[in-house]
Amino acid sequence: MKTVAVICEYNPFHNGHARQLRQMAAVGTTVCVMSGNYVQRGEPAICDKWTRARAAALCGADLVLELPVTYALRSAEGFADGGVEVLERLGCVDALCFGSETGSAERVLSTARLLLSDAFSAALRQELATGVSFPRARELAVRRLSGEETPPLSAPNDILAVEYCKALLRRGSAIEPMLIRRDGDYHVGTDPNAPSASFLRTQERWDGCVPEAALACFAGAPRFTAAAGERAWLARLRGMPDAAFEALPFGSEGLWRRLLRACRTEETLEGIVEAAKTKRYPRTRLMRMLLCAYLGIDEALLRAQAPYIRVLAANERGQAVLRRARKNGAPLLHAGERAPACPYAGLERRADDLFGLFSAKGEYYVNQERQHRLFRPADTPPCGEK
Repeated sequence: MKTVAVICEYNPFHNGHARQLRQMAAVGTTVCVMSGNYVQRGEPAICDKWTRARAAALCGADLVLELPVTYALRSAEGFADGGVEVLERLGCVDALCFGSETGSAERVLSTARLLLSDAFSAALRQELATGVSFPRARELAVRRLSGEETPPLSAPNDILAVEYCKALLRRGSAIEPMLIRRDGDYHVGTDPNAPSASFLRTQERWDGCVPEAALACFAGAPRFTAAAGERAWLARLRGMPDAAFEALPFGSEGLWRRLLRACRTEETLEGIVEAAKTKRYPRTRLMRMLLCAYLGIDEALLRAQAPYIRVLAANERGQAVLRRARKNGAPLLHAGERAPACPYAGLERRADDLFGLFSAKGEYYVNQERQHRLFRPADTPPCGEK
């Protein structure tokens, strides 16, 4: 039996995710590497990481690991590479499963190889010189080199699929790509079998779009939004010195100065983003910069390797994976275990504490890592017990 992994956010977990886990379970043990309390678009997750991990575990995940916050807040390329790094450190994952609108593994792999070539680097520089955004420049460069009119670089899952394949190829990984066609409309999101997570985040009720077991988890859990924590976020931004802005990730080409000016003149987060964004600097890049500023993440910390991998949920099959990973030297950290003294551990604790300020209705949020037992089915001993 194989061990099949997915790099995910489950923000929130829905029927499309459950379908993917069923397809993975048909191949073997399922491992999820999931963003924690903050997600790649530069915002707090709709529900805390423990609740989302529990929902996934109740709906087919054998093991849920946390994607370190510094990996989750990287660009799409860094997000994918960080997830693959975690899987490589486990040393026992056979396949990486991901969705794709294109549905063609050959096209995705071909595009990934092209993006890693020297010819692409030269073509990309030429396109960027025209002043277009990075995503547009990348697509135009691939079109020119491949002759393909519509390369898999515009739809959200295609973009990540290419980045996953790039990460596997760059690392010479033995992990095999397992591609699943992703159907559904991301903007409307009303198909209950393939809903849009972004659509669900705008809805008060998720009935029909979320498996019943997951729905029960989410029903009693606080929800979190960027708007709820705006005052605290703005206070942090307005008190930052120039040097802190200069040290932010993604601030090259003077973008940090542009963001600094916006933070000192605009009254809202939305106003800051609108004032700083251009065709070349999209909203998501600015949101990641702003969240890194709020959490105290500089360029060096964002790029550093996380010293441990936090376990969020496991059943008996998942614990078997953990035992194999331990033998391979994976630095695993379970609920209730004290993190080693290091800059990343301090950041993780601070980030989880600050997450409580994003509570949409003012519910009290507790950093459950300090007092929460690892979720498991009732008949499964806690992870780490003999």
